[in-house]
Amino acid sequence: MPIVELLTVALLVAIVGITYFIVSTQQGEEGLLTPPVVATLLVANLVPAMALMVLVARRFAMRRAARSPIGGKGRLHVRLVAIFSLIAAVPTLMVVVFASLIFQVGNEFWFSPGARTMIENANTLGRQAYTQERDRVVKETVTMSADLSDYFLPNYPIDSLEFMEGFGRQTLYRNLSEALIVQVTPDRGVQTLALVNPYDRQLEKVVTQERIAPLRKGQASVVVREADRMGVITPIKFGENTYLYAARVHDNSMVEQLQRAEEVLKSYNSLVKRARVLQLRFNAALILVSLLITGAAVWIALKVADKLVRPVSELVDAAKKVTAGDLSARVPPSTVRDEVGTLGNAFNRMTRRLEEQTGALVSANGQLDSRRMFMEAVLSGVSAGVISVDEDREVRLTNSSAEALLKTDKEAAAGRKLADLAPELNKFLDGREREDIIQVASAGEPRTLAVKRVRVESGYVLTFDDITEQLLDQRRAAWSDVARRIAHEIKNPLTPIQLAAERLQRRYGKEISSDPGTFEQLTGTIVRQVGDLRRMVDEFSSFARMPKPIFRQESVAEVARHALFLHEVAHPDIAFSLDAPEPSPLLVCDRRQLGQALTNVVKNAVEAIQQKRDDGRAGSAETIAMIVREGAGRVCIDVQDTGIGLPPDRGRLTEPYMTTRVKGTGLGLAIVKKIVEEHFGSISFEDAPGGGTIVRLAFDAETLARLDGAGENQDLRDMAANG
Repeated sequence: MPIVELLTVALLVAIVGITYFIVSTQQGEEGLLTPPVVATLLVANLVPAMALMVLVARRFAMRRAARSPIGGKGRLHVRLVAIFSLIAAVPTLMVVVFASLIFQVGNEFWFSPGARTMIENANTLGRQAYTQERDRVVKETVTMSADLSDYFLPNYPIDSLEFMEGFGRQTLYRNLSEALIVQVTPDRGVQTLALVNPYDRQLEKVVTQERIAPLRKGQASVVVREADRMGVITPIKFGENTYLYAARVHDNSMVEQLQRAEEVLKSYNSLVKRARVLQLRFNAALILVSLLITGAAVWIALKVADKLVRPVSELVDAAKKVTAGDLSARVPPSTVRDEVGTLGNAFNRMTRRLEEQTGALVSANGQLDSRRMFMEAVLSGVSAGVISVDEDREVRLTNSSAEALLKTDKEAAAGRKLADLAPELNKFLDGREREDIIQVASAGEPRTLAVKRVRVESGYVLTFDDITEQLLDQRRAAWSDVARRIAHEIKNPLTPIQLAAERLQRRYGKEISSDPGTFEQLTGTIVRQVGDLRRMVDEFSSFARMPKPIFRQESVAEVARHALFLHEVAHPDIAFSLDAPEPSPLLVCDRRQLGQALTNVVKNAVEAIQQKRDDGRAGSAETIAMIVREGAGRVCIDVQDTGIGLPPDRGRLTEPYMTTRVKGTGLGLAIVKKIVEEHFGSISFEDAPGGGTIVRLAFDAETLARLDGAGENQDLRDMAANG
């Protein structure tokens, strides 16, 4: 069959080429092909084209049959396609040939020389009638001009009654409808001398400079065409620039018929020029309609075959599902009471009985699965971590909280030794306590866990909660209380001590004669130490009680630029840079507190670079870069330095009085974190590529946008309440 298909395609291509050659070269009368040639070409093109469609439909039917549950070569589909195609093709060919012959016979009549001569003669007759009418009016007008010039004007004045009567009789006898004698001068324009105007028209407007211009050049007369009359302008011998206008009224239908005849002839000539194109289009439409009819027959054949094969296919498909274990498979009920429908009903009864008998087993298994899934859902929903181990301390089950705390997944944890997964928990099992607080290293990050264990028949169940943040909050609260107390107890005596030391310098500085240098040094030391204590007390106060933020919309780039400026001036040996989009992102914040937080972060970055230099590891170019980014409703500020880097215990960097600097108080990052949290943000630390630290401050811009002016409005309300 592939060879037959290829031969059919080759035959169709050859016939199409021959058809193109014949259409391009052979021409009959008026460029039309003869009816026998057209009928032969139609049959020659349609037969291989229809055969190719049938072959393609046969291949398509075989593929559809192969995809059905029954399989096979699709013989029923192929037979129906062949039968329907034959039934549709033969009548279609006969109708096409008959229609083409009728069309060609009609073309031969309408485009014959006789039809063309008839249409041209009709147009010629109308034009001749119009020409004769025009020539008669021209002749009468010219003759009338000569009679008036030779007889009336020499004998009677132009304004006399005798001349007007003779002028009227001339118009009447010559079967003219109206007449006018005018004199055209440059200064007076068109001047009427005599007229016959039964229709009461403004005849002087007919004689214009454009129409008499040919007369001045020597032309005998000028024809004036109007819709309902034919007029002529001719010179008359009565002085210079004197002209006679006469017209005859005729029926409007004469002009309309002449125009209609010309349009018919023009349309006929256009149709003659397109006769060959119309012939080819009509026959191409016949070919297309024939192929569409054949295609529709093939499609109907496929649909009928599908309808016949569908019940058997459904039964085979349902049997395969039952074989695979799906006892709920059913054959759709058939409305036709035949053998196939009876077989389908018997199959449905059999599968229903099988499904009922296995229902109890399926229900029992379902209950077991439901209980298991319920336990897994409970374990996955609790915040505490749960690990089940056997007698050999091999992990059998973990929930999602345990996987998150231990930085592992279910597949990696199942089957592993507890000592390999969490050595601290394994060590806890060695003891006798049922509850304990232990420290574990989760991916290098220390975490504090409150652990409990329960003995079961085949091992242990460990439950633990992460209390790292809880302990951190407790330490923060304790340090905040300590800072408040220290600030209260120390701040009061600082001012008297400083004033006393300064008074000693002023009062007794000049009176000390034994050792004035030592006196000056000691009192100066007192003043400086008091200043250091005052700075520490200020930091304690800032940490213990931050002022209430006043939220306004601020330019993030401007705040960041001010935070960098002071350090850039103080440390010219460090390259500072700011990368912010234009225009700058806007953020609702407390400008002073946000600037304080950025200043502390930049200050830490400068100290990290200085510490790196003290250790002798400074590079050729030390940099501090601040990057402002905006997206997804958040504003992020990254401060990246090339300093000494992060310490191993980086999780405690924001704890109060936690510092790695020699002269640091440990309150800078704690204050920064407190400011960021009050601005609904978060702070994080990362290792910079190539060494150094990245401190990222991220703020929820959408949440802060709803707080615009909140702090100021609250302060105003507090002031009003306090009078």
